[in-house]
Amino acid sequence: MTILDKINQHKRFEIEEAKQKISLEELKLSPFFKRDCNSLKEALKVEGSTGIIAEFKTKSPSKGMINDKAEVVEVTSAYASAGASGLSVLTDQKYFGGSFENLAKARFANPKTPILRKDFMLDEYQVYEAKAHGADLILLIAASLSAKKMLMLTEVAKSLGMEVLVEVHTEEEVEKLNPMIDLVGVNNRNLKTFEVDIETSVRLSKILPDNLVKISESGLSLVENIPYLREHGFEGFLMGENFMKEENPGQACKEFIKQL
Repeated sequence: MTILDKINQHKRFEIEEAKQKISLEELKLSPFFKRDCNSLKEALKVEGSTGIIAEFKTKSPSKGMINDKAEVVEVTSAYASAGASGLSVLTDQKYFGGSFENLAKARFANPKTPILRKDFMLDEYQVYEAKAHGADLILLIAASLSAKKMLMLTEVAKSLGMEVLVEVHTEEEVEKLNPMIDLVGVNNRNLKTFEVDIETSVRLSKILPDNLVKISESGLSLVENIPYLREHGFEGFLMGENFMKEENPGQACKEFIKQL
């Protein structure tokens, strides 16, 4: 069983537990259901956009604890001030130290910045959770979903006014993409082995649909990675660990963007 299999197995248990605590109807009562979502797609296409999607996470299965002192409002506000085009907030608690509280706090602190709920989405209930806690878009991991399930979750998200980012890592996963998604991300980290290679983005860029906004994810630590990937059609760059490992993630993001 791979790490991804273990995470998904635990996630299914979490989802059923959550459904017992808060009903779908209760989620729909959230004030966030009344707000219009910010568009990450548009933010990445704005002239002069840095393309940086800065992530808040305190730990990961591959690195263990990354930063247990970071405070979500301080960090995400600093990311936005530094010029990040969007934010990514982990909500998986067991493996990534995330929470819905972090997502909601980031939302209140950054009302105009697109925020991705980063988690392992397997059930439509989770899409409503994302909307209820202030997310503008969700992540769907192709390695975890059938094409049919991915389409169903995409339809739910779009019905709630949210955008959808689908993450792929192989040619076979690209075949699962559907016409309703907004953005496609190539994860340079193999979720089964955790090996990282940014050439994965370059390789898959040749077969990704032209109409989708392309994002490169994971392993982006060098400033020169960004123009190199732009040459291959990427407009977004999801970065977390590179900033979060520093004592002051917001300052690290600011300095990185300044060098761009």
